[in-house]
Amino acid sequence: MRKRRRRNTIIWSIIAVVILVAGWFSFGPGIPSQANQKTVTVGVVGQSKQDEAIWKQIAKTAKQKYGIIIKTKNFTDYNQPNKALKSGDIDLNAFQHYAFLKSWNEANHGGVIAIGKTYIAPIRLYSKKYHKLSQLPDGATIAIPNDATNESRALFVLKNAGLISLRKGKKLVTVADITNNPNNLKIKEVATEQTGRVLDSVDAAVVNNDYAGPAGLTDKQTIYIEPINKDSQQWINIICARKDQAKKKLYQDVVKAFQTPETKKLYHKYYGNSQIAAWDVKLK
Repeated sequence: MRKRRRRNTIIWSIIAVVILVAGWFSFGPGIPSQANQKTVTVGVVGQSKQDEAIWKQIAKTAKQKYGIIIKTKNFTDYNQPNKALKSGDIDLNAFQHYAFLKSWNEANHGGVIAIGKTYIAPIRLYSKKYHKLSQLPDGATIAIPNDATNESRALFVLKNAGLISLRKGKKLVTVADITNNPNNLKIKEVATEQTGRVLDSVDAAVVNNDYAGPAGLTDKQTIYIEPINKDSQQWINIICARKDQAKKKLYQDVVKAFQTPETKKLYHKYYGNSQIAAWDVKLK
């Protein structure tokens, strides 16, 4: 009888431990239960294999730490993700910088707001004729994008390169804001997607990263790289939400899942210095 009673005690003890362990994994703080998991759809643009790998890591962190299932929706047009966000077709988007968002909100009656920084991608001044900035001749023709935000950014690149001076106190500038042009540069405004293609017919061109690769431009043709300084704040890329949902904990947790050392390492692994994690970057 004693042996049987002892055996029964052991069996019931084991069952109790199993129940406690099962309960811990179902309701404990370490692993969110499946019932508590929520799906967040994030709009992106032109997602590359490298971007997919980065978002895969972010999704893994979000699921493990916050019980969030992240799905990305890839758009081909920069004008689509904000419209989709504002209409509720997606929950968040991550494709634009502050300057683009400001311009879009002004043209579309607002409604979209930044909730977290992602990365900054310094753009470059390229030339097929010259190897150094100092080699640009007097009267050189430089092509820049003709849309508002990219034109402004290109002009700040030329300003930081010491080639021109710009009217102070303005964040969004045009060629009309050039106050000093000591080398008599001829600024040629062309469609953003054409800046790399016209390089054979100009002395240099400021080309966005999205179009530099398809145009076959590399470090070999680079004569100047946009610095990360106080002018860079508006070019930092961001995660955005609808204005009325900006403080929603679910979305704030997605930002936390993004802004991790693991994400930073992946940016460095896949992009080197062409895309730099920006949530803790110091602008001087």
